[in-house]
Amino acid sequence: MSTRHPHRLALLAVPSLLALAACSSPAAGSSDDASADGLTPVTVVLDWTPNTNHTGLYVALANGYFADQGLDVSIVQPPEDGAEALVASGSAQFGVSYQENVTQARQSDVPIVSIAAVIAHNTSGFASPVDRGITRPKDYEGHVYGGWGSPIEGAILSALVAGDGGDPSKVTNVDIGTTSVIQAFQRDIDLGWVFEGWDVPLAQEQGLDLNLQLVRDYDDALDWYTPVLISNEDVVADQPELAQSFVTAATQGYTYAIEHPAEAADLLLEQVPDLDAEQVHASQEYLADEYQSDSPEWGYQRDEVWSGFSTWLEENDIIDPGFDWASAYTNEFVEGVDDQA
Repeated sequence: MSTRHPHRLALLAVPSLLALAACSSPAAGSSDDASADGLTPVTVVLDWTPNTNHTGLYVALANGYFADQGLDVSIVQPPEDGAEALVASGSAQFGVSYQENVTQARQSDVPIVSIAAVIAHNTSGFASPVDRGITRPKDYEGHVYGGWGSPIEGAILSALVAGDGGDPSKVTNVDIGTTSVIQAFQRDIDLGWVFEGWDVPLAQEQGLDLNLQLVRDYDDALDWYTPVLISNEDVVADQPELAQSFVTAATQGYTYAIEHPAEAADLLLEQVPDLDAEQVHASQEYLADEYQSDSPEWGYQRDEVWSGFSTWLEENDIIDPGFDWASAYTNEFVEGVDDQA
């Protein structure tokens, strides 16, 4: 299983999103599309190859939660330009994305909406092998960071180094393309962006101990939602029952993963047998405490997270001023779960 960063697929793919949105196909998932067994076909497009961020969806599929809601769900992997393109075009009703991608897409009039936070807090950060001696952002000076060249990535790296009293110009930033960060550590980089719940267990399994600085520990605004479940504005406005049924089943799936991490890991592995079983089980144990964390319910999204990160993106010239963050997400369906489950 690769540890390549999923954001590389989708960040800044706005031109292609616009093109697809402009030639949107008719929305599927309506009652007219019901299959012979009476279930409504629904397509969910992932952000990357299957991993433990998606466990709740696979649990919902295996345990019949989607079927109980009248849905015949197909989980598919994303095209080159990401899940947002298929969801924006109406070719998929739901998908997995990130707060930053939803923000950038909506600034370009691409009509996608976040309908649930998969993980309550940002679990990503900058990691380095312990033999590099990097224990804080100022230590990044004089070292090589390997990333994927997005403006957000560079801005966050510079902000952390400067905020810790360092000089960002003394950090060499190289694009490692699709090379695994763990592999790149053994080649030519000192520092890379990882997800604590996925990359760290793999590194440990390979005997590589890492130092990690989670970005959320250095600025509250960097505790954004990554990943999120998305739909498009047409589904949210015109097919709210469909969205409610999907979110209800997904909630049941992630709740099961929180309460039964070992069994949830096995259900994911049964459906995606090429994954690394040891990594999946370790990751699932970690995420059991992170999916909901301190949120009032799984999937809930807070105003301050959307407003705070949007302001940070504006202040760092990643997006234009005046972004309407309040329209980019909804808790309508997460809050409606109790009535549907």
